[in-house]
Amino acid sequence: MIGQKLLSAVLLAGLLAPRVAAAQDANIMLPTDSIEKLLRAAPFHVLNMQGTRFPEDRTQRVTLQFGDSTLIAAKWAKAPYGGETFNNNPRYELAAYRVQKMFLDPLDYVVPPTVLRVVPLAWYRQRSPNASPTFSGTTSVLVVLQYWLWNVTSSGLWDPDRFASDSVYARHFADMNILTYLIHHNDANVGNLLISKMPDNPRIFAVDNGLSFESEASDRGTEWRELKVKRLPRKTVERLRGITQADLDRLLVLAQFEERDSALVRVPPAAPLNPNRGITRKDGVVQLGLTRREIRGLQKRLQRLLEDVDAGKITVF
Repeated sequence: MIGQKLLSAVLLAGLLAPRVAAAQDANIMLPTDSIEKLLRAAPFHVLNMQGTRFPEDRTQRVTLQFGDSTLIAAKWAKAPYGGETFNNNPRYELAAYRVQKMFLDPLDYVVPPTVLRVVPLAWYRQRSPNASPTFSGTTSVLVVLQYWLWNVTSSGLWDPDRFASDSVYARHFADMNILTYLIHHNDANVGNLLISKMPDNPRIFAVDNGLSFESEASDRGTEWRELKVKRLPRKTVERLRGITQADLDRLLVLAQFEERDSALVRVPPAAPLNPNRGITRKDGVVQLGLTRREIRGLQKRLQRLLEDVDAGKITVF
């Protein structure tokens, strides 16, 4: 997903950044909490921005330089006017990242670090003159930033023989499939799921989750919204059993912003203004999260999975 020159630049930047811990692994080059903090709020300079697939693509690949000389490559996706539309839904992207945290450790994350961030409209128009604010009456643009993965490919993702013989691959694949099942992943487009090229640690990633939960289905297929495998890691299943209603309720407000002098400013999440709406804007506050209905759907899928384990329809290893 990334050129050799950019790879060398980021590796060099890592050596020049003593305040950032060592690489997580060969796919995610920094600890996830460090990446989150930088992408969410730290000042940066854009060194490079280009379409991920073609020049005018909806998503961009950017190289960001932070104040401590750290470089991070990321996928940059501008939110649509109003905050969501088909196949461009920032709250679903962030929700997928948050759901996995309920049952996976950082070294096993399926979704790479993903954050929502607002940038000034005037700044954005220097790069895209026709850009508009995400919400009327504001001077801010909401974007999704997702860490750009290293050493991954879409080839050889599903290998049933390897699943039967390689326990490490089986664990990573099952963790991925559990997540795509729970979030009701609705887009089997090639490239949305990637596997590490590292044979001793074949992590599997879901990098495009905007069509999930209650979204319409993609015309590229929906195979990953079902449990493709019937053998799941025991540790993951036990973590799933520990998910509480309070954990699920925290998905009601994934991000919150206040309007200050027409600009959106991130603030800590508060109680949901309207739990039946995914995006709520009221009295100068903007909240993004899952709805009660979307959370109930997630909860039902979780219960069904655990019931199938208890009934012996799904085994654990």
